[in-house]
Amino acid sequence: MEKVKKTEAEWKAELTPEQYKVVREKGTEAPFTSELNDLKSDGTFKCVACGQPLFSSESKFDSGTGWPSFDAPMGDEAVETEADNSMFMRRTEVLCSRCDAHLGHVFDDGPAETTGKRYCINGCALSFDES
Repeated sequence: MEKVKKTEAEWKAELTPEQYKVVREKGTEAPFTSELNDLKSDGTFKCVACGQPLFSSESKFDSGTGWPSFDAPMGDEAVETEADNSMFMRRTEVLCSRCDAHLGHVFDDGPAETTGKRYCINGCALSFDES
């Protein structure tokens, strides 16, 4: 897969200010503000910056945290992770593998009956295609 590379000016022109702050500057949207948090429809959650499929609605669950949560990405190649030691915390950042957009973080407190992972993803970093 070829990486999507754009200038910061191009990203700013294509994304809303909130999307830009989250996906390009590693920000976080306020909890319980995304309409995708409560979405129960079948479909695919995609990267808002490049359109890459990231998560299936089948892996979505209600974590109660205020952000869309998933127990697994659509495949090993969909996302990348890296250490995030900002804000005096030790976390694992989740990035779109195609455009390096910051999506959120992954934690080890997800559903034990599936993967045990909770991909806590900013809703504004996602688009949704209903199937």
